[in-house]
Amino acid sequence: MRAAALNSGQIHVRDDVPEPQPEAGQILVQVKACGICGSDLHFAEHGADWLALSKEMQGAPPLTLDGPDVDLGQDVFLGHEFCAEVLEVGPDTVGPKPGTLVTSIPVLLTAGGIRSITYNNDVPAGYGERMLLSADVLTEVPNGLDFRHAALTEPMAVGMHAVNRSGITPNDGALVLGCGPVGLAVIGALKLKGVETIVATDFSPARRALAATMGASEVVDPATEPAFDAWQRAGGGRPLVVFEAIGVPGIIDGVLRDAPHGTRLAVVGVCMEHDRINPFFALNKEMNIQFCFAYDPMEFNETLRCIAEGELDVAPLITGEVDLAGVAGAFEALGDPDNHCKILVTP
Repeated sequence: MRAAALNSGQIHVRDDVPEPQPEAGQILVQVKACGICGSDLHFAEHGADWLALSKEMQGAPPLTLDGPDVDLGQDVFLGHEFCAEVLEVGPDTVGPKPGTLVTSIPVLLTAGGIRSITYNNDVPAGYGERMLLSADVLTEVPNGLDFRHAALTEPMAVGMHAVNRSGITPNDGALVLGCGPVGLAVIGALKLKGVETIVATDFSPARRALAATMGASEVVDPATEPAFDAWQRAGGGRPLVVFEAIGVPGIIDGVLRDAPHGTRLAVVGVCMEHDRINPFFALNKEMNIQFCFAYDPMEFNETLRCIAEGELDVAPLITGEVDLAGVAGAFEALGDPDNHCKILVTP
């Protein structure tokens, strides 16, 4: 079958990838659409650092254990934001009938243990024609939902998880730093939570426009108005939760320095470099910092329900669509925040 794969930092389209064969408990699916995640872009550029940090990290969750064993000099299969159509159910397996649209958290249960469908040399993923999913963790797409919209369940669940972990309530206000796909997912989840005061900041006019579309009550260009000045103007004296969705060094320390007393900080941006903070700021202002990563299965399924019920409109986030031959160009195009938010791969 055909699939796009990362090899030595470059995306290549392979025509001879072995056809996946479902084992017991597994289902063979045809990929309908797969979103290109910002973490895929990071991995393509900083894969060696990613793997080195994974090897260094102790106490990692089980689902991250595949990571350190990836060989960047061999084909690496990518694509974890997918919607697919059932083709065949594996032996001794109960699952949806062929033709059913499904999505899933990106894990595959095998006889040898849990494998992640993220960055892997031997587990086909969403940038390919076909892949395997586990019957026990996949979810049928409801309500005749467009497969393109269903493919955004995974990235939007990241926002829901961050909002849940932050402990924010409708009586609080939010300041979202960065309006890329993660920040936009956070804004959408904040609206679902009933938060009315949502200030969002980004240098990109296109991303600020999307932030307003997703529910931000105030959008700000930090080049013309500092983020916390905007919050003081628009926040109305509410308790503040800051969502850091930028992921570059210095942002966290800037929040600790400039935020009001008692601010809670939820870090959802992925920084791949060493960073430095001054605990003095957070100590004096009695601030809480919560780091947020991924989501749990219940949040994933709730996100899909919200999309299917029309409570969470993801259509504006889709700004492009490519076939497998266009994946490499899409990676390059996503480097310009004014041109694209989410590009879907439709094999």
